[in-house]
Amino acid sequence: MMTDRGRPLSAAGGLVRHIPVLLSEVLSTLRPEDGDVVIDGTFGAGGYARAILEAADCRLIAIDRDAEALANAQDLAEAFPGRFQAVLGRYSEMERLAATAGVTAVDGVTLDLGVSSMQLDQPERGFSFAKDGPLDMRMGGEGPTAADLVNDLEESELADIIYIFGEERRSRAIAKAIVKRREMAPIMRTGDLADIVAGVLGRKRDDTKHPATRTFQALRLCVNAELEELAEGLSAAERLLRPGGRLVVVTFHSLEDRIVKRFLSNRSAAPQKGSRYLPDSAAEEFLPSFQLLNRRPLEPTTEEIRTNPRARSARLRAARRTEAPAHKPDFAGLGVPRVRRQRGT
Repeated sequence: MMTDRGRPLSAAGGLVRHIPVLLSEVLSTLRPEDGDVVIDGTFGAGGYARAILEAADCRLIAIDRDAEALANAQDLAEAFPGRFQAVLGRYSEMERLAATAGVTAVDGVTLDLGVSSMQLDQPERGFSFAKDGPLDMRMGGEGPTAADLVNDLEESELADIIYIFGEERRSRAIAKAIVKRREMAPIMRTGDLADIVAGVLGRKRDDTKHPATRTFQALRLCVNAELEELAEGLSAAERLLRPGGRLVVVTFHSLEDRIVKRFLSNRSAAPQKGSRYLPDSAAEEFLPSFQLLNRRPLEPTTEEIRTNPRARSARLRAARRTEAPAHKPDFAGLGVPRVRRQRGT
């Protein structure tokens, strides 16, 4: 059994060891050097952070919105005194968080997206359908829960969330089943929601994905505004990276990867040459702020997938910062999905 970000579980459900996905590719692309300042925007279990600190005599600022994740940071602080600092917050706020550490520009930013292993391992967090727990799914513990969405939203709004964020084709049937069930009693447990979805789609067979996978993904992304966070975080990294600095992002599903791909493609596009319809002065208004380091995403090797099946969906995209000024954030241009919610959720 595998958790997100490639952390395997034993048959008894205990953690075996943390295996950072695409670790060698992250290091070879990021290329940390002595004296660099690097931000790990998604600290999680600290696998990337430790490897970066071991690779060079650099300074690393680790960010995570989950206070429980930062409990792992003490070991790194002791192992790398004066070089490691953990900060509670969202990576979209990396400029402000870095400033509190006296940093106004950095040489590298790495983002390992998705829910962390530790969050999945704790049934009380409500992220996993593998173990029954309260239907929560909040990474930072603030705001509406997944149970709030499931029990409060109109059927059409719930169907839109499951379809847009989960890419689930049977979203309307699932939403209808959820609304019918909650008329009898509120849906408050992950196990109950998983059973409802399985009742619509059919039970899991062999080693295929659990039928509730896409629905749980959709609710998690929506509860934590993860795609909006990603768009804001990419722009924040653009502003914070100094010329020559590197941005490395590892994604685990198509919605994330599409946003990263569009952002880097837009920011690395060569300025158009002037013509009688577009004079040079107009073309010069846009200068690329990034240079792509890999035109196609790096993917795990066959060997990594064999030893860590969770890695099979991982994609790494990276780019080097140019001297051009950062551009204005553009959510519409990145295709960040928006879903109307009711009752402040």
